[in-house]
Amino acid sequence: MATQNLFIGSLAFATTDDGLKAHFEQVGPVSSARVITDRETGRSKGFGFVEFENDDDNQKAIDQLNGRDLDGREINVSLARPKEDRR
Repeated sequence: MATQNLFIGSLAFATTDDGLKAHFEQVGPVSSARVITDRETGRSKGFGFVEFENDDDNQKAIDQLNGRDLDGREINVSLARPKEDRR
């Protein structure tokens, strides 16, 4: 069974992978946390993804962290949609 990622939107440009992971570890063990960056500039695109070791923590994270402050910005937390195939 594939694990479900969380989409994290409205991230501050200063938010790092480690900062994102630390913020979400207050809910449960995080297996990966990634801030998406522009390939050419290396600057954050303002969103990222978090994957918990236990999928049951996804809903807890949405309930507890959606709309909460991280690095000075209110973040949006939701289930990530499946990646669409690019042609």
